[in-house]
Order: sequence, then structure tokens, then C-alpha cells
Amino acid sequence: MLDARPGLTPLLREKIESIAGVVGSWCPSISPDGRQIAYVTDRSGLPRLEVVHLDPTGDDVDLPPRQVSLPEQEVISVAWSPDGQWLAYLVSPNGFIRAQLHAIRPDGTDHRALAGMAEQETVFAGCWTNLPTTYAFSLADGRSPDADICFVDVLSGHVRRVATGGFLLITGVSPDATRLVARRGPRGFRHLVLADVPSDPDAPLPPPRRLLHADFPAGGDQSEDGRFAVDGSAVYLRVGAGREHPALARVPLDADGTPGRLRVLAERDDADLDAYAVLDQGARAMLVWNMSGHSAIEMRDLETGAGHRVDIGRRVMPGWSVLPDGRSGVLELTEPVAPRSLYHVDLVDHPDDAPPVARRINGLPVPRLPDEELCVPQRRRYRAPDGLPLHGLLYRPAGEPPFPTVVLLHGGPEAEERPAFSILIQSLVACGFAVFAPNVRGSTGYGATFTALDDLDRREGSFPDVRTSVEYLIAQGVTSPGQVAVHGWSYGGYLAMIALTRFPDLFSSGSSHAGMSDLRTFFVHTEPWMAAASITEYGDPVTDAELLAGLSPLVRFDRMRVPTFFMHGESDTNVPVIESVQAARALAAAGVPTELMLLPGEGHTIVGREGRIASTEGIVDWHLRWTSRTGDAR
Repeated sequence: MLDARPGLTPLLREKIESIAGVVGSWCPSISPDGRQIAYVTDRSGLPRLEVVHLDPTGDDVDLPPRQVSLPEQEVISVAWSPDGQWLAYLVSPNGFIRAQLHAIRPDGTDHRALAGMAEQETVFAGCWTNLPTTYAFSLADGRSPDADICFVDVLSGHVRRVATGGFLLITGVSPDATRLVARRGPRGFRHLVLADVPSDPDAPLPPPRRLLHADFPAGGDQSEDGRFAVDGSAVYLRVGAGREHPALARVPLDADGTPGRLRVLAERDDADLDAYAVLDQGARAMLVWNMSGHSAIEMRDLETGAGHRVDIGRRVMPGWSVLPDGRSGVLELTEPVAPRSLYHVDLVDHPDDAPPVARRINGLPVPRLPDEELCVPQRRRYRAPDGLPLHGLLYRPAGEPPFPTVVLLHGGPEAEERPAFSILIQSLVACGFAVFAPNVRGSTGYGATFTALDDLDRREGSFPDVRTSVEYLIAQGVTSPGQVAVHGWSYGGYLAMIALTRFPDLFSSGSSHAGMSDLRTFFVHTEPWMAAASITEYGDPVTDAELLAGLSPLVRFDRMRVPTFFMHGESDTNVPVIESVQAARALAAAGVPTELMLLPGEGHTIVGREGRIASTEGIVDWHLRWTSRTGDAR
């Protein structure tokens, strides 16, 4: 029988509370007059919607930020209306992914519940239209795999369905609101479509048509993030079709809305285009590139190609909002030692001796962290046995190696471990662990070919990358046998369980946060639209049932002998809670040490302060108890 060691001490719990309880701000939306900013912050312990004046002067100087969302609401995102009179925002009821759409005045009055109130419905954020008080969004009914596009009049509450034909996520509305551009398709095959909005609300809805049909008539037209030009004569987009890295492109539309040929406006052969904003009537653009995990902002003249970089340091930028004049923006920035926070940044070119400064916004919460405990990672490069280059981020604690080490696997799998703030990573480091976060094959950021290397029956080929990562750490002297643990969230939790069943001798402890233990039960219990989107990634639950069984960790739990901790938000319907419950039961029945932590009111992502602290303490405590510093193999 295995014996656990002592876990967290009061001092270590205090360190974790200061890290996991830190306050952040995100999802900025600037008012049309450029004077105020709406944003989401968890300073109250849960994400709330606040409004504050941007660079206040005169009578505005002493005005504090004000919470405008209702007291019990957990806010996801916000968008300011073009006339400045309304804020549209999404709410996660009790942590569920099934978001609701609400609207409220910027002073916190006249609240309206607009859509997504039925039990199984999910609203996906869209955008305001130029029609008075009309917001466009996507709505999944929860009974089918589809999502329709709807318009809602904020004043009357009337909802009109304006486009159908698959799982449609709206990304743009033409200036006259007669056309839409939306993303459609499952993972790996997402593409943009155009849809006409009939003038008669009772008329049949015409089927959407592919935006890039002229260039890719046979399909393969991967593209997303489409937006109309200010005069409606073209659509801007991020195009991945026919290339390794997404680029900025433009597709002209003729008078009846028929799309023409694609024209690439900005591309790099070493970086993905993460995001963009077209400014000055289409004359220039803000381009956000993913450069080896960091965000790089480029302001480019779209006619001449001339441009300049905006210095934001070695940070990651998950969100942003540009002021109406296009000369500055409010950027959501994070780095390994700082959580998401909002900064006011100049976007104009500066002389070399006067670079732009990222200025904190008055009134927003300032994160308080134990700086001496935090760690900036080293970027490591190594190779798989088949010669494929792999990359990862290594966080080292104080002291000398070998360290007890946690291999931390990201979710997705179409995602990338980037140098952003992680409460779990920094808490593990503060408690004496090294953390290695690899980007195994199937991750994004390294080109389309690399991302597709784990699709369907190729998934087996990605599993040994975890073993290769452990062997690399041991060879480099970072850790030693008997000192290695593994953890993952969502798909990373699935991959952690795969590693524990395929390579049990490598690990002394494991943990999974909302991981899929059985792909077959995942397809049964997840949201219908999530299941449909996942078929191209994992396989069809009907025609590929044998493949899914072979790829499921639970069928190999008879090989599991590593103490493993499971954690799940009780409101998770993305990866349903049964995935952790059945895994913990199977291990307990086999006599393997295990614990299950279920967090009420939390969904797929743990957002509440109390939940963040409890979950982080649970994971760190488990690895302290079961992973040895002295290297005695279990």
C-alpha cells in the first residue's frame, strides 16, 4: 500500500491564496465617444461588469468604477452599442456554459433579459448592428447540433431568426444589416459563409453560401473572423486555407453580394495572425501576431505595406478595444508574473527614443502578488524520436535541481501553452515544484500541419510526446525518476489520464481537471453542438466507436497504479462531470489512491475566487503528498 507524505502547510496555503486569489480585469469595450470603458473584473470574487471613465478630467476625475451588472450575475463578455446607450453582455448562470444575453444602460439601470433563458439554450456573443437598438447573436437550442443567427431589439425584446444552416457563429453584419458573415463547420474545417437577411421577416431564409467559393470550390476554405468593410463592399477575414499560418485577407462583394477572389493583405511565414482591427476606412490595420507564444502588435498601411511595431513587452494579448480615432487602444495584457489587466496604449508611431507606454487605467484593480515567489519560464526546444521538433515552457523554483516536477498539459487540443499568467503554475512553483508545459503535436502556433498531427487515428501518435517530454527533463537534469507528476485541464486532463495508463512507470502522481475519461460517454453527455464540432477531431461516435474506445483512458484503468486526483466543476456541460466521477470510482474500486473534488457553481473553467483557491490547493496538496523530492520510485 502506498503511503502519502504531508501535504500543504499553513505557510504554503497562504502563498497559494495570495496567488490564486489575485484580481484581474479583461474584455474591454470602449464607448463610442471614447470617454468610458466597460470591462469584466473579478474584484468582488466573481466576474462582474463594471464601467469606468478613461483618462478622466474635470468632474469625472473623482468618479470611481461602478458595477452595472446585477449582483448575482457571473459575466462573460460585454459590448457597447454604437449609440452609447446600451451594454450587451453575456451571463453564465451558476457557472454553466449555456450563456444568456442581457442588456443594461451604462449607468446600471433598465436591465433587460434578452435571450438564452430556456433551460438548454446557449447564446454565443455577436455584435451590434446599425439598426436602432438591435444586437445580432447566435443561439443553440441545445436539442440539435445547430446554432441559428438572430436579431434582438433591446427595447421591445423581440427576437427574429435571420439565418439558419448548420452551426453558425456570427462574426459580422453589413452596414445596412442586409447581409451577415458567420463561421460554420467543425474543428479543423471551420469556414466563413455569407447569408442574406430578407427584408420580409416572414420570408423563407436563403441558405448561406461559402465566402471563399471562388478560390476553393472543392472546400478546404478554412477561414474565420470575417467583418464587413465600412461601405459593405468587401469582407475582411483571417484565412488559413492553403497556408500554414493564418493571414489577413479581403474578399470583394459585387452589388448582389456575390464574393470575388481572395486577396491576401498581410501574412508571415513564421507567425499566426491571432486578431486584427481594420481602421481609417480600410486604409490601415492593427495586426496581432503570435510570435513564439508572445503577442506582437503591428500597425500596417494596407496599401503600401509600411508599418511599425507597438511595444507591449513580452506579453500575451487575449483582448483589446481600439478608440474611435484609432490612435490608441485599451489592451488586455498578461505575462507569466501578472494576470490579465487592462492598459491604455498608444498605437501611433513613436521615435525610437520615446516608445509607447502601457498605462494602467485609473480605478481598475491592481493585482497584488508575492513577486519573490513568481517565475518567468525558459523556452525549451527538443525533438521527438521521429525527429519532430517540440517546444515547451520550463518554470524552475528556487534551489538546485533535480526538482519534483509537474508536466502540465494544456486543453484544446487546438491550443498553445503561452507565457501568460497561470495561478496553478505559479502556485506549484511557489511550493517547490518545477513545471514543464509542453506543446505536443496537435497544438496550435506551429503551423497547420503540426496542428493536424493528432486528428482522428493520428491521435495515438501524440501520446508518446508526453513520454518524450519526461525523458527530456530527466536527461537535462531538471528532475529524476520518481519525482515526476502530470496534470491537465480539459483535453489536457484527458491526455494526463492517457499518460498515466500508457506510461505508468514515469509518474508518481497525477491529476485531472475536467478531463474526458471515456470519449464514448463524452459524446453522449456533452452539449449537442459540442459533440458535432468534435467528430472531426476525435471520431464519429457511431461509425468510429471502436476507435473512440481505443483512445479512451478508462478502458485501460486496470493498468493505472498512480495516485490520481480528479477535480470538476459541478455545472460543467462541456466536459460533463460524469467523466471525472466515473474515473475516480474506477480507480477507487481498483484500490488506487484517489480523491474527487466537485466544485458547486463552477463550470468548465473555475472563475470564482473561492473555487480557484480550493482547486489550486487541492491539486498542489495532492502532488506534495505523492510526488517525492528524494526520487524514490513508487
